[in-house]
Amino acid sequence: MGRPTKENSLTRQDVIEAAISCLEKEGEAALGVNRVARELGIKPPAIYKHLDGNTALRKAVVLEVWQKYLTYCHQQTTGLSEPREMLLAGGRATRNFARMYPAFYRLIMQYQLQPSDPDAAIVIQKSLSFLKNSLRLYELNNNQLIDVMRMVNAAISGFISIEQAGLMTLERSTDESYEVMLDAILVAIEHIRLGS
Repeated sequence: MGRPTKENSLTRQDVIEAAISCLEKEGEAALGVNRVARELGIKPPAIYKHLDGNTALRKAVVLEVWQKYLTYCHQQTTGLSEPREMLLAGGRATRNFARMYPAFYRLIMQYQLQPSDPDAAIVIQKSLSFLKNSLRLYELNNNQLIDVMRMVNAAISGFISIEQAGLMTLERSTDESYEVMLDAILVAIEHIRLGS
């Protein structure tokens, strides 16, 4: 990323983008004010004008990465209207994002967004809206919708986490297993919809 010529020209977004660059290159351990300051070629106190320490930096990066992830998912599902195809495309998009940006994916899966936080609430609502849109034609009641969202999130994030950890060592293709899992999720949603 281009470095600001003066510390005074530094913006909050410059800091966030530099932190994302550090995260991408070195992993989550690089998400610190001192490391990001080195990336920008400035002294750490200049960052505190924009973000109040490591916790605020981490939160800002998490929210930015969530936005990148949701934008990617929307791009991969644009033009789809049938729920089955939307769910399959969304599941594939999530795994593809995790493969392209493993550090990004691990970070957003490890950080708990709080609905009471106005910034996080925006991301939570976008995420829920995306999933609800994928499920809208299933005509689920509120409890069924919550059960399905939890099931989908647990299955997909669990699969990806185990895969990223290198724990899928049997000879069968993980791509084939992932597709079987997505198909099973669709069957389970129908089971839940019918009230079984």
